[in-house]
Amino acid sequence: EKEELIEEGQLEPLVPPISKDHPALNYNIVSGPPPPSHNIMVNGKKCVNFASFNFLGLLDNARVKVAVLASLKKYGMGTCGPRGFYGTFDVHLDLEDRLAKFMKTEEAIIYSYGFATIASAITTYKRGDIVFVDRAACFAIQKGLQASRSDIKWFQHNDLADLERLLQEQETEDQKNAREARVTRRFIVVEELSINTGTICPLPELVNQHAHG
Repeated sequence: EKEELIEEGQLEPLVPPISKDHPALNYNIVSGPPPPSHNIMVNGKKCVNFASFNFLGLLDNARVKVAVLASLKKYGMGTCGPRGFYGTFDVHLDLEDRLAKFMKTEEAIIYSYGFATIASAITTYKRGDIVFVDRAACFAIQKGLQASRSDIKWFQHNDLADLERLLQEQETEDQKNAREARVTRRFIVVEELSINTGTICPLPELVNQHAHG
């Protein structure tokens, strides 16, 4: 019976036929100096390597290299640098103080990992807050919002018209319950440079929408 089924059966290819213009057959050729260089060549065109955290090229800077060597000689080297593991050093406090002065704010706090920075900052939002969020927000923003338990309203990626629609809808809701609206905080969360799409947020236009409160 099995042999009959095998003989009568029609075998299908494991991989379906694809066209010659399929992306798998027309891949990008990446060349250039090895990581962590901030410049690479893609199909013969010089590009900034945003797939690396060194897209500013600071690791190639001579002054940075000198400072790194001095820090290694003074503090030693470990697998990571969180304060929870190794404690707070003078350089942590000095950097926070300089960052606060640069940003013209009272204080600053630094993290050893960008994901923790985003997720920790957003969790300061609370239940009842209303947060308007770009639908292409990165995973760190998503997890921070999830932990905050705020009321999340998603708008299409970099679509200020869609954001405006949500803001107007919220304004209408606020008019129905003015007392609650006065104590409800509202935030807009976007990424200036989207890690998921590589597109730039139209921040100047976005700031002009702050009149909605």
